Amino acid sequence: MKKLKSIMFVGTGSDVGKSMVNTGFCRIFKQDGYTPAPFKAQNMSLNSFATPEGFEIGRAQAVQAEACKLPCHTDMNPILLKPTNDKSSQVVLNGKPVGTQTAQEYFMGNNKAALFTEAINAFNRLEKQYNPIVLEGAGSISELNLKSRDITNMKMAVETDSVTYLVSDIDRGGVFASVFGSIYLLDDVERKQIKGILINKFRGDIKLFEEGRMILEDLTGVPVIGILPYFRDIHIEEEDSVSLEQKFKESRSNTINIAVVRLPRMANFTDFSVLEHDPRIHLYYTDQALEIEKADIVIIPGSKNTISDLAHLRKIGIASSIVRAQKDGKKVIGICGGYQMMGESISDPQGIEGDLPLISGLGLLPISTVIEDNKVTEQCQFKFKDYSNTCTGYEIHMGQTTLKHPENHLNILDNGKKDGYFLNENCWGSYIHGILDNSVVIQDLLKGFDTENINFDYNQFKEKQYDKLADAIRENVNMDLVYQHLNE
Repeated sequence: MKKLKSIMFVGTGSDVGKSMVNTGFCRIFKQDGYTPAPFKAQNMSLNSFATPEGFEIGRAQAVQAEACKLPCHTDMNPILLKPTNDKSSQVVLNGKPVGTQTAQEYFMGNNKAALFTEAINAFNRLEKQYNPIVLEGAGSISELNLKSRDITNMKMAVETDSVTYLVSDIDRGGVFASVFGSIYLLDDVERKQIKGILINKFRGDIKLFEEGRMILEDLTGVPVIGILPYFRDIHIEEEDSVSLEQKFKESRSNTINIAVVRLPRMANFTDFSVLEHDPRIHLYYTDQALEIEKADIVIIPGSKNTISDLAHLRKIGIASSIVRAQKDGKKVIGICGGYQMMGESISDPQGIEGDLPLISGLGLLPISTVIEDNKVTEQCQFKFKDYSNTCTGYEIHMGQTTLKHPENHLNILDNGKKDGYFLNENCWGSYIHGILDNSVVIQDLLKGFDTENINFDYNQFKEKQYDKLADAIRENVNMDLVYQHLNE
């Protein structure tokens, strides 16, 4: 097939739907016989994923790779920033952590040229293997105070000569000002790179925006390639924690209530996406003690700063609620940082997470953890409890956990390594992200509840969602124009 130009989706702001659009186009190009691959030069997220080689990238690019039916690779996201607190982030370069920097150090330092070179090298390696490369920007393209040091948006678009489309969220209002302003604030070279506008999250009859389309085209001089509706029945894993604000829910009657403890530095909340779609379950995120106590099952998720988040749970009274829930016979499980919190202590002798060298755990499991600078990042296959099913997941953590009773491990990995701790049917923890994506684990978790046995195939569900997203984009976007741009 003819080689297409690369395509890029940039935004008027954060959470306008760039990742979703990018994912949909990845699947469209795959359906049309091309060999697409996703790319985002720099991502900032606490949701990450382990590549088959044992490196770390942003979860969104792993999802987009899945839409392309590809194994993910660090070249798809060469730079990942993982916030450790409000001012600092761990910098992951080509899949491995290279240190922690404050925002001032990262954005104002002189290392951006070197990082941009790394990003371009990653892009070039991808472009030799795949066609087209589907690039994603970050946040707004017109943050003037940061623009000269921005290596993710228009600088990348110009360098790669990508066909670039500006995505705007009409649901939040101000679409005319945000689109016109974003394009107007670009320089001439950057402005020429913008080939079209894509309006996202439109509610109601799209035909009613026909005048709006013409106004935008007159204002900007570029075509509106499509207007996407506000999707209610398409479910793609979301990376941005902004989406969690819509998931602060309360318990419900006549269902199995599962509460995920809301942490300030919660990581990999995509671990629980499968639970949102299981009809037997009502999942909600909460930092309210009463809602913790109402839950049938309490899950403590991963954290980028386990010690600080555990101290926060004590401060707001959640820690005692979790312990009380376990004593009252509720099921309590922990994943990664949540597993560490369930132990007797967490120590940080090197000060990797902060100034607190030691904190007492929740005391639910007879384990202790030492935070170390060696970071485990690997995909894994394992046997859960004593089941014969082969399960899959991935590990991303810093810290070694010691079990007082090693024979009480939860999982055995295919390499012989043991993982987690099994106290009883109502209390266990594991380092493995994605453990709940395995149906045998869900069935085990729901044992004891009066519910039918449903074998929910999450991977099959995700495949259907990618196809539905591709269909919706085809229906509402001028794909002939897109392909015309890509072939120019």
